[in-house]
Amino acid sequence: MAVSIIIPTWNEATCLGRTLSLLQSLSPPPQEIVLVDGGSTDRTVAIAQSYRDRLPLTVLQAPAPGRSIQMNLGAAAAQGDLLCFLHADTLVPDDLVLLVQSTLDNPTVAGGGFISLMTGPRTIRWAISLHNAVKTYYAPLLFRPHLFFFRGLRLLFGDQVMFCRRADFLACGGFDPALPIMEEADLCLKLCRRGSLRQINRVVQSSDRRVAAWGVLKANAIYLMIGLLWGLGVPATTLKRFYEDVR
Repeated sequence: MAVSIIIPTWNEATCLGRTLSLLQSLSPPPQEIVLVDGGSTDRTVAIAQSYRDRLPLTVLQAPAPGRSIQMNLGAAAAQGDLLCFLHADTLVPDDLVLLVQSTLDNPTVAGGGFISLMTGPRTIRWAISLHNAVKTYYAPLLFRPHLFFFRGLRLLFGDQVMFCRRADFLACGGFDPALPIMEEADLCLKLCRRGSLRQINRVVQSSDRRVAAWGVLKANAIYLMIGLLWGLGVPATTLKRFYEDVR
């Protein structure tokens, strides 16, 4: 089954080149990479276009900003049987395509993601990375125990490089464009009705830029608060107020 990688971007000039350079080493390569920009004002689009001769890359412009809108647009344009949603500041293993294919070869699995290791130029955020990996399990166990035990629900987030079948993504309506945050968790709730979700035992590296900007204590407090409030049913539009964009 062919894999399409979808990358939503917005002012990612500082990290996009590194991510695209790494994608050149994927073995086997993906069928395509669909990059959907949300109206960047820096060199993001120019950097992306400079890789079109080196990668099977299509660059699209979203009609409106918003990660859900951008990823849905990328999914609609994608031709692959399998969709892999990759953040522009996340680095993946060179056997990414095989890992996605082998996980979704199991017809009882609807989607999956990786263990995200939060890294910066001078440090690895071990404690936060460990908490995020464990949260994949304890959050659904606490807030949706029936789905955890009987439907195989795991809560995966964007920095974990989520993937699923294109048919399942479209059948469950994709990402909710009305959600400014927690759109990945919402997708997990919908996908688990079509099969279990897996966190595979491989690592991707994601930027620690929010932790670097906020500080460790503030970042942990925000992550924990948002997770708890979401689990208790607080609307995502309210939660977004506490989760500022950092570039």
